[in-house]
Amino acid sequence: MERLLAAGHLVTVVNRGSAPPPAGVDHVVADRNDEAALAAALGARSFDVVVDQVCYTPVQAAVAARVFAGRTGRYVMTSTIEVYDPATAALPPVPVGVPVPEGVVDPAGWPVDLELPWDDGAFLESQYAEGKRQAEAVLTRAGGFAFASVRSAHVLGGGAREFTGRLAHYTERIAEGRAIAVHAEPLPTVFIHHEELADLLLWAAGAAFTGPLNACSDGELDVHGLAAAVAARVGRDPVCRTVPAGGPASPFSFDRHYAMSNARAKELGFAFSRTADWLPGAVAEALDSRSASD
Repeated sequence: MERLLAAGHLVTVVNRGSAPPPAGVDHVVADRNDEAALAAALGARSFDVVVDQVCYTPVQAAVAARVFAGRTGRYVMTSTIEVYDPATAALPPVPVGVPVPEGVVDPAGWPVDLELPWDDGAFLESQYAEGKRQAEAVLTRAGGFAFASVRSAHVLGGGAREFTGRLAHYTERIAEGRAIAVHAEPLPTVFIHHEELADLLLWAAGAAFTGPLNACSDGELDVHGLAAAVAARVGRDPVCRTVPAGGPASPFSFDRHYAMSNARAKELGFAFSRTADWLPGAVAEALDSRSASD
């Protein structure tokens, strides 16, 4: 939002009113799940581009497709690396060690079931990845605007504002000498700094590409590499506890290869940073937030 305002764009924020936007923003209060109320709240407004940060289900996507058809020329949805989780869907095989390209999950052909209980919180939590896959599929087929989805890697950074708390999990455990639960042979994944993701979304809003786009910084990292980066800042060696096969592990410890290819974004002109360059700063922010809360 701040980047759009700084670039001189007119910005409209649509939410339920729980989080006020910054000054200079047109604020529309509406529940996106209520199609009639959303359309009424928008009135005669039209947009060059819509950036959807909170689309989690095909039902929400279908509402958005109907409401914004004819109101915008471009629609960008924030999606997730979780769409590639082989534990949540039957996906085409990718050789171990090969970063996953966008075509492994093709929204144009992905099946959609609007009758599933998408309004049930417990169901939605358990079907997060499938909800994103089906939301992409609905918007891809909708027509009425050019559609692109940004499949974000695991987002880190922001200190106390880091919404997942996963980096805090590592800083706290390593600082306190508590064990990190890891798989016997953890495989790598990819990350992106929250500022870089914001830069990419701004770029995507003004670009012309359509379809899915992977968003991740350069450099894969497994759980031991992440713990080592945290330990270097904490000044204390990490303690790791190996879990049995199929057992619960710490976030970012994966027993399957979980890294995306960012080649398409690079070919389209976006330059990524390296995870190794920004991760120490993100760890420092997490440590500062921990100290402030003690």
